[in-house]
Amino acid sequence: MIAPSVLSADFLHLGRDVEMINNSDADWFHVDVMDGRFVSNISFGLPIIKAIKKLATKPLDVHLMIVEPEKYFRDFKDAGADILSVHLEASTHLHRSLQAIKALGMKAGVAINPHTPVSLLADIIQDVDLVCMMSVNPGLGGQSFISNTLLKIKELKKMIVEKAAPALIEIDGGVTLDNAATIVAAGADVLVAGNTVFSSANPSQTITELKHLSK
Repeated sequence: MIAPSVLSADFLHLGRDVEMINNSDADWFHVDVMDGRFVSNISFGLPIIKAIKKLATKPLDVHLMIVEPEKYFRDFKDAGADILSVHLEASTHLHRSLQAIKALGMKAGVAINPHTPVSLLADIIQDVDLVCMMSVNPGLGGQSFISNTLLKIKELKKMIVEKAAPALIEIDGGVTLDNAATIVAAGADVLVAGNTVFSSANPSQTITELKHLSK
């Protein structure tokens, strides 16, 4: 599946870009929320998500790069999140957080930074709908894909299969037309694409190309 990252959209013409994604071969909207504390950058918050939800015809995949995410689960549900991912590194009580997200009617995801071992997911993988694996250092767009991520994808896929877990593997960062097929071959299910889509002369066509490359 393809999840264009709206962080790379043109915010002067956000409605236009949302409609482009609606009419494209994309599967989800990927929405990165940054607080300037867990990561150095600040992105956007609930009002923008509510605005996107008014036009979006596809699920909102909201990725929280924030500290104390559990304080805001209800707010993001009310804003329109369909999938809500919290960082393992920011969640002291991860199992409790995942259960709370599900109790609100959202799918629950866990995100991990490039340095975080996949093995730390072993005890909760069966409670997770999505693993958002960062393939760049979180907080800034336009970075290059970290090649070691391919080994981590294979390790995680093996864990998921062995435990018969339902989790999808999402790769976030540095996804391009050149590496998409290799990433999917390693075991990824969802590709987040920001700059690759929105810096393209024809974003909708680029989404289609990513979709075909990953089959």
